[in-house]
Amino acid sequence: MLFPSTQASILLISKSKHKEISVHTPFILFNVFNFSLGSENFFNKGLELYNKKKFEDARFMFERSIVFNPKHSNSYLYLAKIYNQEKNQKKEEKNLEATLLIEPNNEEAMLMLMKIALEKSNYSKVKSLSEDFVKVCKNLCDENKSILDSLANLEPKNES
Repeated sequence: MLFPSTQASILLISKSKHKEISVHTPFILFNVFNFSLGSENFFNKGLELYNKKKFEDARFMFERSIVFNPKHSNSYLYLAKIYNQEKNQKKEEKNLEATLLIEPNNEEAMLMLMKIALEKSNYSKVKSLSEDFVKVCKNLCDENKSILDSLANLEPKNES
């Protein structure tokens, strides 16, 4: 959905002469630029609130960031972290999956999903995520070892 002012400019452009188009084009580009900046501003404010442990306010900012940019993977990641704090595993998992859909090599999201699968004793999912994680890990490689050590203590209950 376009903002009314942008919509009006586009309407004017389509009904106007070529000279008028160049007058309105910077306005549209300016709005598009502001639109993308809005997502980062909401994310940064959300991150600031998250670090102050103001999770409800941070969640609102991350959700706003997603409205402006539905492909902002870190907004989904931080929503997952908030749901982790609130012990809402279903929403945490949903946001982690969204993060990985947008950014398949996100180590932190993979690790968080592995921990959820480990809690659920979902042996096959942990193993699959771990195999993917090994291929992409750069910063959190040591974490995978501790998860695999925990996995070794599990019986393979969900190997379907």
